[in-house]
Amino acid sequence: MKILVVGSGGREHTLVWKIAQSPKVQKIYAAPGNAGIAMHAECIPVKADEIKKLASFARSKEIDLTLVGPELPLTLGIVDEFKRYGLSICGPDKNAAVIEGSKLFAKDLMKKHNVPTAAYELFDKPQEAMNYLKARGTPAVIKADGLAAGKGVIPVHSIEEAEKAIDSILTKKTFGDAGDQIVIEDFLTGEEASFIVFTDGTTILPVPSSQDHKPIYDNDQGPNTGGMGAYSPAPVITGQLQQKVMDEVMAPIVKGMSDEGRKFKGILYAGLMINGDQIKVLEFNARLGDPEAQPILMRMKTDIVPVLEAIVAERLDQVSIQWDERPAVCVVMASQGYPGSYQKGLIITGLDEVKPLHNVEVFHAGTALKDNTVVTSGGRVLGVTALGNNIEEAIGSAYDTVSRIHWEGAYYRKDIGRKALNRNR
Repeated sequence: MKILVVGSGGREHTLVWKIAQSPKVQKIYAAPGNAGIAMHAECIPVKADEIKKLASFARSKEIDLTLVGPELPLTLGIVDEFKRYGLSICGPDKNAAVIEGSKLFAKDLMKKHNVPTAAYELFDKPQEAMNYLKARGTPAVIKADGLAAGKGVIPVHSIEEAEKAIDSILTKKTFGDAGDQIVIEDFLTGEEASFIVFTDGTTILPVPSSQDHKPIYDNDQGPNTGGMGAYSPAPVITGQLQQKVMDEVMAPIVKGMSDEGRKFKGILYAGLMINGDQIKVLEFNARLGDPEAQPILMRMKTDIVPVLEAIVAERLDQVSIQWDERPAVCVVMASQGYPGSYQKGLIITGLDEVKPLHNVEVFHAGTALKDNTVVTSGGRVLGVTALGNNIEEAIGSAYDTVSRIHWEGAYYRKDIGRKALNRNR
């Protein structure tokens, strides 16, 4: 088989790494890929959102299956474009990807199908939003309605903070068109976790639970990022809670989407807030989480390619997936200044030294090759991921590897996995 993977981040490197293990696969292409992906795949200089060019490439190379990593091409309709030419592609079409493309759509869908979520209101005028918050009070959560690369969610704890956030999104257009409207939600307390499933629109296969670490600083302080690290499984999701999420969240949403003519085929992600045995959905994503993909796919024992084929052919009921019992931890190494502005082109050292390490993989996110040397080219640069016999061992192994990799100003959180440790004690 010839496979094309669309995207250039840590999630895509992990997917390419996993696909490369399949005996079914002869050749992998990645668009545009990165320095790490180039070790397993031929990278082509086409951006993830250039969907017509990608379809044309897939036709010319007679690609057997395309897998889409990031959300933007999905919401732009890459699946629809590929299907127009009879090309096999794994991911939701434009109609279904709106579950991530519009926060309002997702909230209305949850309300309609009685899926537990925070109370919310929609605004497009700053003054009306402020009047609502002054009457309602803080804390609250302000979200850009559209796609903002995981950064369009701002928790506010005072009216001053709220004013700043509303002005930033609606007036200054920090997130561009994604901020034409905002959703204001009640602030939820508890512990966040990620719950991801494979689905063909009818059958739903859960993957092991995971937990992302969004804020830039330790102890979940500072502004939100695309994710500074993750681990799997997340002990906050017990077996009982997992069943509850499947019954009360995933099943009604997948069925609800189908009933509305928006059959969701691909990878569906629910961000959850858990408080005791209560769950509420924070958001849905129409793709695999990043950095959750890294520890999850490290634990996947089954060949991923037949699973992706079964999603496309709507025969997921014929598939079973085996998982490694051992936990995995991913620590994201980022550029100094991220999630704000940062320097690119810094030389990364230590990668060759960590290559032979057992049960450790270094997945590239924002990297490039310059004169055959790996350099930084993004905010999140690497996702150092380790399996361990227990969570403590996995954390130790990931951080030991991190300590061997260097570039000027490299930054990472020091507490990834601590919540799981504390629960296990």
